[in-house]
Amino acid sequence: MTWMVTGGAGYIGSHVVRAFAQAGIDVVVLDSLESGHREFVPPDVPFVHANVTDTDVVRATLREHQVRGVVHVAGFKYAGVSVQRPLHTYEQNVTGTVHLLAAMADAGVDSVVFSSSAAVYGTPDGDLVTEATPTAPESPYGESKLVDEWVLRAQSRATGLRQTSLRYFNVVGSGTPELYDTSPHNLFPKVFKTLTDGGVPQINGDDYATPDGTPLRDYVHVADLAHSHVVAARTFAAGGHLEDVYNLGSGEGASVREIMSTMAAVTGIDFTPTIGTRRAGDPARIVASGDLAARDLEWRMRHDLTDMVRSAWDAWMRAVDSPTP
Repeated sequence: MTWMVTGGAGYIGSHVVRAFAQAGIDVVVLDSLESGHREFVPPDVPFVHANVTDTDVVRATLREHQVRGVVHVAGFKYAGVSVQRPLHTYEQNVTGTVHLLAAMADAGVDSVVFSSSAAVYGTPDGDLVTEATPTAPESPYGESKLVDEWVLRAQSRATGLRQTSLRYFNVVGSGTPELYDTSPHNLFPKVFKTLTDGGVPQINGDDYATPDGTPLRDYVHVADLAHSHVVAARTFAAGGHLEDVYNLGSGEGASVREIMSTMAAVTGIDFTPTIGTRRAGDPARIVASGDLAARDLEWRMRHDLTDMVRSAWDAWMRAVDSPTP
């Protein structure tokens, strides 16, 4: 049984690839390398340099490697930038998914695990986000992920495609020192870069309606997330059923100030973050229940906040000392 991981050279995708390999499931990676890194793909894993919009290449890859299912992680993932580049975002995310599903249908591949996002919720009401929380995306990125979910369901009704969408929240940490988050937009790499450059990190607003005044967010370890993808793939391979969507959330969350304090403790760099103004549209709290995923996908928080920061910092410093991407 072989699965294809689109975006398998990226931070999350490369962890999924390793989780599949550790579970004894063969994989092939397809990645455009727009934001991924060839070095993140193990040398013994087949790699195809292509975009998911390249239908002919995707179809040929599925057939050549006798792929039985796809983990679709590839996509344009920057919510803020998507506001300036909406057409690019829709082309990569929605059109890309349509092309992928067309290639899968042609090749007889009937299972897909989709990388969705908490961005589909926008600014949710209530203390705890569940799968029943209304979706109200506030960026082209969030909209594109929601449309992708609709497309998957429509294809499932039309063809019997086995599909599920895993809504990620803030994915952090590292499952192995060779892999780290290289995004210039995510909190952990932004803070780490500031620290290694000798600067002082900033908190955007400390007057929110939260216990310490800083925004409360859901942070999950990338290795825990990757494990649930393996469980989803095995469920489909065994002919089992999964829900249309799952939240991979912690149920508790952590504040930005807590993150900063943990980073200071783990890195040994004594700093006091500066306080900036709020960013427009930042909600006070986004924390999700992972109960449904715990029931079906062996989802649980195996790593605490210190584990998340320490593993991410160790991987970051390894890259600083011997950069490869």
